[in-house]
Amino acid sequence: MEALMLSSARRVPAIATVACALFVSHLTAQGPAPDPLVKVEGLTKVGDHTYVIPDGNVSLVPNVGIVVGTRATLVIDPGLGRRNGEVILREARRLSPNNELFIASTHFHPEHTTGYVAFPASAKYVNSTTQETEFEQSGAGMIKAFSGRSAVTGELLADAVRRPADVTFDREYALDLGGVRVRFFLVGPTHTRGDTGLFVEGDRVLFAGDVVMNESFLAAGPGSSVKAWLAAFDTFGALEPRTLVPAHGAVGPGTVVAANRAWVQALRDRALALKSQGQSLDETAAAVQKEFQAQHPAWPRANGLAALARSAYEGR
Repeated sequence: MEALMLSSARRVPAIATVACALFVSHLTAQGPAPDPLVKVEGLTKVGDHTYVIPDGNVSLVPNVGIVVGTRATLVIDPGLGRRNGEVILREARRLSPNNELFIASTHFHPEHTTGYVAFPASAKYVNSTTQETEFEQSGAGMIKAFSGRSAVTGELLADAVRRPADVTFDREYALDLGGVRVRFFLVGPTHTRGDTGLFVEGDRVLFAGDVVMNESFLAAGPGSSVKAWLAAFDTFGALEPRTLVPAHGAVGPGTVVAANRAWVQALRDRALALKSQGQSLDETAAAVQKEFQAQHPAWPRANGLAALARSAYEGR
């Protein structure tokens, strides 16, 4: 999959740096935001075994997942830094006091990973080899960039470091928590190379990270692949999820996957049509950005549209 995105492995840190700068500048442009603190008061049960702590539409706060089995508990996206991780850990232990703990992240960005520094050494972190490599190459830079956003983010990330995975996999993995199984699917390069979806069987809850968003455009960057994104939608759709938990924003029905696929397919087709008419890469990206943003003017993350159009134009 890396070959879809890069002509040389040496380009990876540079691409990640550019994407990070774009992301942080986008957040800053939105003006002062609430402190990125996880609020457990909003905890919602979305399945027999599955809970979500919603992000409250606060930047740098993820939708946190907690999946409770009879033997073990999985925490998905443990928040930004130690303080958030401590809050999430307490909630996981409240829901399942005696369970073994596992941690997973939908991608390597700091609000989806660095809360794991609060978890005990006995907790096992499950991650793809791709995401592990991505954090090794670009994680420290992302932490530095996010730390500089405000005094609060700097404090939250003061002791943030990489936590190497205890269990790694290449493309897919299944974790049995006792009475419930969670399946992991590596689907990047989409938002990141290591994007991972997690599907809670039985409950039919899909934690899709930034790969599927509810009433939002997608946070694509220079390394994103439209082909990989469409393939990810197909993988997720085949699971027939009942509930969709995106990385950020409102939880929705599983049909959000098909809705995302439809507009991304339309974007790809439009970019290729403009290319066939002789439009340049830059002209196509600008036109697609304008047209699709006009269709959904209230949707966030419109700055990713041009990157998706460029990917489609270049056939990746």
